[in-house]
Amino acid sequence: MLTPAELVWLLASVAKGDEAAFERLYEATRAKLFGVVFRILRRQDLAEDVIQEAYVKIWNNAGQFDPAMASPITWMVSIARNRAIDIVRKRSETSIEEEPKAMEVASDMPDPLARREMTEELKRVLDCVGRLDQQRQKLVLLAYYNGWSREQLAEKFDTPLNTVKTWLRRSMIEIRECLGLA
Repeated sequence: MLTPAELVWLLASVAKGDEAAFERLYEATRAKLFGVVFRILRRQDLAEDVIQEAYVKIWNNAGQFDPAMASPITWMVSIARNRAIDIVRKRSETSIEEEPKAMEVASDMPDPLARREMTEELKRVLDCVGRLDQQRQKLVLLAYYNGWSREQLAEKFDTPLNTVKTWLRRSMIEIRECLGLA
């Protein structure tokens, strides 16, 4: 994995139409993006389609990336993750309640591939999430790791929608403060 500064430089080059920079960016980030999308979709064919669409969007929107707003990998992951969540929402043939694996929160023990990809930044984020109370941890993981909507979370926790929104907002503020980003 390249450093954030190298990724910023590559995105700036991609914004200028540099195909070699785009290829290097793709090689450096595809495993991470694919892992995120695959965890949401749980189907390789759909994940591959979403990754292709995400990189097209990254190519087309690289000039809009602002390093003051997010790290490059966060920006790219959010593009891929949002597209994957759109696919999940459009797939109405099974509800989230009918798919038992979708109800599971990430295990405390990451799989070998995830362990290899875990960066210091991710470890810091997980440490900060771990400082939340158990209910908020589950809420944050279901929302941001599994892609649940606020409505699904309100139903799952048998809580009003506005309360779920408040819990998520406060949890994210606590995580940002813990990371020193506030």
